[in-house]
Amino acid sequence: MIWPIYAVYVCIVGFIRAMKWMEYQLLKLFTQSVKQTWIRITEKLGVVIHFPGDKWNEEDSKRVLTACTRYDKLVHLKVHDDQVFLRWANLGSLGIGESYMDKLWDYTDSPEDLTELTVRVLERNLLKRYYVGWNKFFEWLELYAFNLQTRERAFQVGVVHYDLGNKLYELMLDPWLQYTCGYWKNADNLNDAQLHKMELIAKKLDLKPGMRVLDIGCGWGTLCKYLAQNYGVECVGVTISKEGVIYGKQINEGLPVDIRLQDYREVNEKFDRIVSVGILEHVGFRNYREFFTLARRCLVDDGIFLVHSIGRNHLNFPRSERFSNKYIFPNGNLANPEDITKATHGLFIIEDWHNFGPDYAKTLYAWRENFIKGWPQIEHQYDERFYRMWIFYLSMARALFKSRKCQLWQIVLSKDGLRREYRAAR
Repeated sequence: MIWPIYAVYVCIVGFIRAMKWMEYQLLKLFTQSVKQTWIRITEKLGVVIHFPGDKWNEEDSKRVLTACTRYDKLVHLKVHDDQVFLRWANLGSLGIGESYMDKLWDYTDSPEDLTELTVRVLERNLLKRYYVGWNKFFEWLELYAFNLQTRERAFQVGVVHYDLGNKLYELMLDPWLQYTCGYWKNADNLNDAQLHKMELIAKKLDLKPGMRVLDIGCGWGTLCKYLAQNYGVECVGVTISKEGVIYGKQINEGLPVDIRLQDYREVNEKFDRIVSVGILEHVGFRNYREFFTLARRCLVDDGIFLVHSIGRNHLNFPRSERFSNKYIFPNGNLANPEDITKATHGLFIIEDWHNFGPDYAKTLYAWRENFIKGWPQIEHQYDERFYRMWIFYLSMARALFKSRKCQLWQIVLSKDGLRREYRAAR
């Protein structure tokens, strides 16, 4: 993003912040009305809001369950300050997440309450109540009107998220540091699910010894290591994470693996196979065509390109979720099927499209459990607000897949249709 355009963007974002601040001040005049509205909305979801000093009995539970009808179990939340409701109304999902981080409200039983709350919000399409009027216009201006995933901005997500510290990810993830959805078809634990995912990718790529493989968005370089060790291929991995490069070079020492700190747009070499696991979410819809054009240019004529990505096909769920965009994955963007078919038209033939989105809900549950268990080892590096942010992130993300608003796709592509029979592994 060249500086004059970036300056305009910064001014627009500043204007939006000012307008939302003014809206918040106006909402404060109607605190009790906003509070009662939220209580009515949440009770219809089977969500009970408790305030300090409240007394709750079985009759109250029966009353709420009778009113919500759709659910047979209540979710209980503790609210410590009435400004929670103003922030929810003012900022939507961002306000819900920030007020949780600020300890203005909490779950009662376990973090799974956060997941269940989000599932019910998504199932009842309550987000659409926020994305109307000027909220919808502001959302478009801030997240979609400009190309936020340019080369100049590509490394932001690396700094903000992937370079938070390898110890955090070592505690949360499996031994292979696979930070994408595992494959749980024949697995009952995270480690096996991630090994099965890597093996599934290898089988779909139809690898042969001596082939040259490009891993776009290689993370910590562990998929490169797996493919080099088990399939005798040469790998090049590119990533925007400095910590990922350091770790990847260490674990791949002595193997035919080259891990680079490099934006994908800078690659200009030929490969027999290309794999992209969890990078399309960072490419941005304005850059999809360029992304697939580059992949075609770098792929040999009879090669295979596998894209592993989160996607959406519910029009009432936004491309970019505000909490995640601000705190977790800056400039993140989810594709829908039409985006991919349009961007690949004339460039690739779709050989296979595999959806195993529910497996991500299991993966995120395992990550959250590992994070909670490992937190005492790293809490001195962060703070309580970070802990709550991470719990909310993992719980909310789990809900996206549990509610089926988000999917996990593995898409196998070839340049002009493989001349040999191709049957994708499952």
